[in-house]
Amino acid sequence: MKLNSHEIRQKYFDFYQERWHAVIPSASLIPENDPTTLFTWSGMQPMVPYLLGAKHPLGTRIVDSQKAFRAADIDDIGDNRHTTFFEMLGNWSLGDYFKKEQISWAWDFYVNEMGLNPEKIYISVYRGNEKFWIPRDDEAVKLWQEKFESVGIDAKAVDMAERDGMQWGRIFYFNEKENWWSRAGVPENMPVGEPGGPDSEMFWDFGAELELHEKSEWKDQPCNPACDCGRFLEFANNVFMQYKKTEDWFEELENKNIDFGGGLERIAVAITDTPDVFMGDLFDGIRGKIEEFSGKTYGENEKETKAFRVIMDHLRVVTFLIGDGAVPSNKDQWYFTRRMMRRSIRFARDLGIEKGLSAEVAKVVIDEYAHAYPELETKRDFIISEIEAEEKQFLATLEKGLKEFEKLLNGFQIAFERSGKKITQIAGPKAFKLYDTYGFPLEMTEELAQERWLTVDTEGFEKAFKEHQEKSRAGSEQKFKWGLADSSELTTALHSATHLMLAGMRKILWDHVHQAGSNITAERLRFDFTHPEKVSREDLDKIEAYVNEAIESGLTVSIDEVAKDVAEADPEIEGSFWEKYPDVVKVYSMVWENGVAYSRELCGGPHVETSKNMGRFKIKKEQASSRWVRRVKAILIKD
Repeated sequence: MKLNSHEIRQKYFDFYQERWHAVIPSASLIPENDPTTLFTWSGMQPMVPYLLGAKHPLGTRIVDSQKAFRAADIDDIGDNRHTTFFEMLGNWSLGDYFKKEQISWAWDFYVNEMGLNPEKIYISVYRGNEKFWIPRDDEAVKLWQEKFESVGIDAKAVDMAERDGMQWGRIFYFNEKENWWSRAGVPENMPVGEPGGPDSEMFWDFGAELELHEKSEWKDQPCNPACDCGRFLEFANNVFMQYKKTEDWFEELENKNIDFGGGLERIAVAITDTPDVFMGDLFDGIRGKIEEFSGKTYGENEKETKAFRVIMDHLRVVTFLIGDGAVPSNKDQWYFTRRMMRRSIRFARDLGIEKGLSAEVAKVVIDEYAHAYPELETKRDFIISEIEAEEKQFLATLEKGLKEFEKLLNGFQIAFERSGKKITQIAGPKAFKLYDTYGFPLEMTEELAQERWLTVDTEGFEKAFKEHQEKSRAGSEQKFKWGLADSSELTTALHSATHLMLAGMRKILWDHVHQAGSNITAERLRFDFTHPEKVSREDLDKIEAYVNEAIESGLTVSIDEVAKDVAEADPEIEGSFWEKYPDVVKVYSMVWENGVAYSRELCGGPHVETSKNMGRFKIKKEQASSRWVRRVKAILIKD
C-alpha cells in the first residue's frame, strides 16, 4: 500500500526521532528578524543562527517540515514539477554527525522505509572550486558507491565538466551552479560571514521515454540528472554545511553541519512513479474542486492543464500566506498574495469559471492541512473572508480591464491597417492605466501581452508609476506637511504621541501593523493603520497604557542620521513610505533614562524634546477606514 503525503511526513519524523532528533514546528512563511528576504523560501533560513554556532535549545539533532514559498518560481508554474509552495522535510546536525551518517540515513529512509527502487535513483555531487581551494567531493561519492554496491549496483561516477550526456553514469560531479548551497547562491555571490557548502542531490528517474518524447524540446539533446526534460526529478538534497565566506576565500566552520531538505510533494510522486507533481495526493482535493466548478478534466489539453496547475499552485499558497498574515495588498509580501490570487482568477476564466472558486479551494486546502498546520483551522474564517473580499474587489474591475486590453489590441490593428506599421509593444502609460484603474498587476499585463506575441514597456510603466506617486504626494503635502497641520507645540506633542501609539499597536496587535496615513492638528490626531479587524476596547486600553507609561517615564527624544538602506534593514526601526525619504534619513528614538526604547521610527519631524508635560493620552474612536485599514482618533488631555 502506497503512503500518502501526511503519512510520509510522519514516517520521516519517526525515523529521525529514533535517531535522537527533536521535532520542531515549521516557522512562518513571513520571516522573523530577517530583513534580507520577504519570504521563508528554504528550510535553512530559520536555522542560520544555529548553523553559525548558536546553541539550539533542543540540542544538536533537529527534524522538521518547513513551509516554503519561492516567489521567483511564479513564472515557471505550468510545467509538471514546479510549485511556488512546498513542504521541505529537514533533518539537521548542528556540529554532530556528518557525511557518513547522513548519506547512510538518507539511503535507509528512501530505499528501505519508503521503498524507492535504487535502480531509479541517481546522485549528483560537487566537483570542487580551485579558485577558493574547495576540493572535489570524492568522499561523498565513495559513501554513495558503497550504498549502491550493497544492492548490486555498480555506481560509476562521471565528471560533468562538459555535460555531454549520461555516459553510463550513476553519480555525477557538477559545479556550484548545481551542487553548492547557500542563501546567496554560488560562492562568488556569498557575502562575508555567510555559511554554505557542497551538496549531494538525489534524483528519481521517471524513464528515458520522457526524455525522448516527440514533443519534448530536449529530445535531440544529451540528457543527465540536471536536464529540464522532465525525465529526472530532484527529490532530496544533502547539504554539507561546512564553510563560511571570508574576505578572500572560505574557512571551515568550527562545527560542520548537515542541512538536509526533501520536498514532500516530490517524494510523494516518486513513490507512485508519477512524473506530474500536480497528480500527487496533496492536490487531489483541489484538482477535484476545479473539475467540479469547470466541468473539465485535468490533463485533457495543454492550455487547460496549465490553467489547472496555476490555480492549484496559487490558491494553495494564498491560503497559507494569508494564514501567516500576508493578506492581499500592494505592499511587500502582501503584494504577492494579491498577484497570485488575481492570476489564479484570470486563469480560472480560461476554464469557464466566473467566480466562487477561490474560497472553495481555500476550504479544501484548510481541510487537507489542518492536522499538520492547526493555525489554518484557527484562522479559517479570516482566511476565507479575505479571499472572498479580494475576489469580489478584483472581479468588479476585471471584465472592464480585459475589455480595455482588447481595445488596445484593436487600436494596434487599426494603426497597422492605416500605416502598415506593426505595433509590438504596449506603452508604459497604457500598462499603468490597467494597473491603476483596473487592478492588473504589471505581470498580468505582460502575460496577456506575451500570449499575443507582444511586449510591455516596463520602463515606461515605472516612470508613469513614479509620476503618479509624486503627484499624489505633492497634493498631500499641500494640505499637511508630514501629516501635520502646523508646527505648534500641541501639534508637535500629538505627533510624538502618534509615534508612541504606533509602537504600542505593533507590540499589542502584532507587527503587521504599519502606518497607512495620518492627519494631525492641535486638537487631535487621526491615524490610519494596517489591521484586518476591529480593535477591541480592551486592546485600545492597553495601547493607551503603553503610551501613557512612556510619557510618564519622562523619556527623551533623540535624532540619529542613518543611511536609508541601513535603517530599512534594521528590524527595530519602524518606517512607512520609504520611497519618499532621501538616501540619509532621520530616525527618532524615544528612550527612557534606563535605556528602554519605547519607539524608534523613521520620520521627518518635528518632535518634542522630552515627554514631560505632554499630557495624558486618550483614544476616542476606532473605526474602519478601508479594507484591511483601520482608523483611530486620539487626543492629549492636559491636567
